[in-house]
Amino acid sequence: MPTTPATPADPEPTPNPPTRPPRPGRLGVGIISAGRVGAVLGSALRSVDHQIIGVHAVSEASRERAELLLPGVPLLEVEDIVERAELVLLAVPDDALAGLVQGLADLKRWQPGQLVVHTSGAYGTAVLEPARRCGAIPLAIHPAMTFGGFSTDVARLVGCPMAVTAPAAVLPIGQALAVELGGEPFVLPEQSRPAYHAALAHGANHLVTLVNQAVRILAAAGVEDGAATLTPLLSAALDRALREGEAGLTGPVARGDAGTVRTHLEALAALRDANGRPLDDVVATYRVLAEATLQRREATGALGEQQVRALREALAAPPAEPGRDSNTSPAD
Repeated sequence: MPTTPATPADPEPTPNPPTRPPRPGRLGVGIISAGRVGAVLGSALRSVDHQIIGVHAVSEASRERAELLLPGVPLLEVEDIVERAELVLLAVPDDALAGLVQGLADLKRWQPGQLVVHTSGAYGTAVLEPARRCGAIPLAIHPAMTFGGFSTDVARLVGCPMAVTAPAAVLPIGQALAVELGGEPFVLPEQSRPAYHAALAHGANHLVTLVNQAVRILAAAGVEDGAATLTPLLSAALDRALREGEAGLTGPVARGDAGTVRTHLEALAALRDANGRPLDDVVATYRVLAEATLQRREATGALGEQQVRALREALAAPPAEPGRDSNTSPAD
């Protein structure tokens, strides 16, 4: 007797994948504004499950940056962000910070228990005093890096030193936020913030000016790709400066070669850029930095009296007329 084929059993329903429970301590974050710093830090906070409730962006570049780094986050007015956010991140220019904080305090927009974080390196929490008087919790967190406003900056935050300034009772909150951003927090006293920021600006910003001047010198001397020519030298010099300090210094001032310094100044004074203009700013910078280097070599006893005197005479002397023979010759 033929048997009836068994009806296949219905497959068991696939269970829904378990939903990840919300992480404790997640906050609603508002970003003012979507500049290079604010958008990047907002993206970093979003990556660890904080909710970005809104971002303030005025310029077209800021709006594009917000769309790129914080997709789906609504663009809101400043007052709306402060009203809705548990953590307000103020990433505005230094000179705009005090007025913004005071203005929102005058409008009674700051809320008790609300975290207010600014990213200025030059200021501590005193600039947030109007918000604190309204009951907000003031924090100052400054990543010691430059920002391009791109997604790659988020990865560069990992391991970045971050200066944290806050009242002692809430200092752990600031340190925890720095860690969530990927950084390595260190406590910086209020009174140390201006000098700290000056050090970073002097090192990073003026380095860019200095390197650009070197590229301009090479261009005026007929070297087509100055950046490529300088890359190995400057990479090695920066590495040695950070690892060895002044012990890594080389060059004519370090050696006491006054003749070479004089020849450099004459050569720089004779150069013209593509528009026929002299490189006056380059000559001035060379003199100032050479004198600063000389002062350090003198203070550490690395140069003798006669060398120091000869170098100062070379730095003070007006450059020779273009085409006039010099009595000195470059040292090796």
